[in-house]
Amino acid sequence: MNNIERQYQQLLGDILENGVDKKDRTGTGTLSVFGRQIRHKMSEGFPLLTTKKMAWKTMVTELLWFLRGDTNIKFLLDYDCHIWDGDAYKNYTNKFLGYEDVPSKEEFIKEIKTNNEFAKKWGDLGPIYGKQWRSWGDGDEYVDGIVYMKYPPIDQITNLVNELKTNPDSRRLMVSAWNVGELDQMVLPPCHYGFQVYTRELSIEEQVRAYEKMGYTKNIDPLDYAPKRAISLMWNQRSVDTLLGLPFNIASYGLLLEIIAKEVNMVPDELIGNLGDVHLYKNHIEQAKEQMYRRPYDLPSVRITERNWYQHELVKEHLGEKTFSEKIMSYRPECFELLNYQSHKTIKAPLSN
Repeated sequence: MNNIERQYQQLLGDILENGVDKKDRTGTGTLSVFGRQIRHKMSEGFPLLTTKKMAWKTMVTELLWFLRGDTNIKFLLDYDCHIWDGDAYKNYTNKFLGYEDVPSKEEFIKEIKTNNEFAKKWGDLGPIYGKQWRSWGDGDEYVDGIVYMKYPPIDQITNLVNELKTNPDSRRLMVSAWNVGELDQMVLPPCHYGFQVYTRELSIEEQVRAYEKMGYTKNIDPLDYAPKRAISLMWNQRSVDTLLGLPFNIASYGLLLEIIAKEVNMVPDELIGNLGDVHLYKNHIEQAKEQMYRRPYDLPSVRITERNWYQHELVKEHLGEKTFSEKIMSYRPECFELLNYQSHKTIKAPLSN
């Protein structure tokens, strides 16, 4: 049995056995425990759960959406990703006064897809993850209605990558989405509210293995070409929808670790999740029991393909390497190929908004 799957199934059992009844904002009700941790060695495989079929493209699309700094669901809908539809629609219908004819959710989504002005106004979810990751704190500060200072935005992701390249032993390699000054402007405060990365030097043996795994055949000393460091990522999460959300979170931060590692030429090492309120919604209990007793398959792997012509060596010499931001903007979900993924069938469960 793969280790991450074993931990996940044990967590489901923990909640079912030890969880306490708690009310929640959706009115569904939960069984909840507090303060849990999961750990995964990336060398054991990519952490995409196999005890139910996972929506790979949906997860990749959402992560790219975050990394682009986007907060409008139009990008998600362009790639048939619907996990934020409910929050956007709820935000839209909350603006009605109660006596108007309210469009259906299907009509709302159709309008977002086809009407750019409508999408610009109603597709935006406020300053959620992407805004905080890529553009923290941009805006004017007012005193008595007069602008007296303009703060430049802080691109936390670019800063993180630059720091990894220049000061990889720093203890400040962190990104936060929990901007207390803007929480009331978000349709939903961040559930996974921050992450930290950590690097270590690889041994000579680890460097050679990393070189061989890459499949390079250049007639050079492997130690001149191989990664010199391993990189780990730990994320913190205040609220954990264990059946529907957590499998996505694990895979999403696993892929984020792969993307960052590729950019800074390091080896993905350990993925760690610190989990706060870990819960099962009351209408997910039977599904959780079913997933608990499924036998896992071996974990898959992931191949990242940079889909742009800048990567050609001669073009690089002429134009220079693309920046990390330029690469992120050129990525599409199809750039992330899932290899050797075998899973059990989908487990359907309602999403509580």
